[in-house]
Amino acid sequence: MKLLLTPPSLDDFIRLLKAWRFWMLGAMLGALLGAVVYFVAPPPFRAQATVNVDFNLEQAWPQDTDRQQFYYLERESRKLEEIAWSDDVMGQLSSEFAIPIEELRGSKLQLSQPAEAGWHFYADDKDSKNASALASAWAEAFVAKIQAEIKAGNINEFVKLEATQSKNLSKQRRAPLSGYLLAGSIGFLTLAVFAVLFVKKSNPEGMTGL
Repeated sequence: MKLLLTPPSLDDFIRLLKAWRFWMLGAMLGALLGAVVYFVAPPPFRAQATVNVDFNLEQAWPQDTDRQQFYYLERESRKLEEIAWSDDVMGQLSSEFAIPIEELRGSKLQLSQPAEAGWHFYADDKDSKNASALASAWAEAFVAKIQAEIKAGNINEFVKLEATQSKNLSKQRRAPLSGYLLAGSIGFLTLAVFAVLFVKKSNPEGMTGL
């Protein structure tokens, strides 16, 4: 404990710099471990569907100030976001894919920051086809629900939606291999720092020779 609380001395930093071989070895081992983890337990696939949302501010508020248009955009965006995560939409997906609603909201689905223009609907799954189908179904269910709400008068009639990307979606791993390699290297380099600075060797000359 006393060693850990003692600030590193100049000799410690010199020993650290001299141990460059140890650093390189740690980085290589860390990257190798990261690659092993990636291929043994790979991250799930992520698919993205896109819905273009146009609030038509000029038609909805043709003579009002920019501030009023801002509040209109914020209010309508919040309505649409709540519908995207609503029980009706989530229940439809849950029934179609046999996935609990709690899991859909908790880990399977993600929605980009909603505003005017493209809304991105992300779905994660271990199977790439399931991820693509889930993202597509979510985007299409969202559009259908909003259109029904517009007809019912619950959403401003000037709001226009179009699923611009809901077919043949690209599927990629949620985290790339490079991220695992970098995390492994950084992790092992951090351990190497503690090993060089705080682990006392019976033969210090042997450490400086690394």
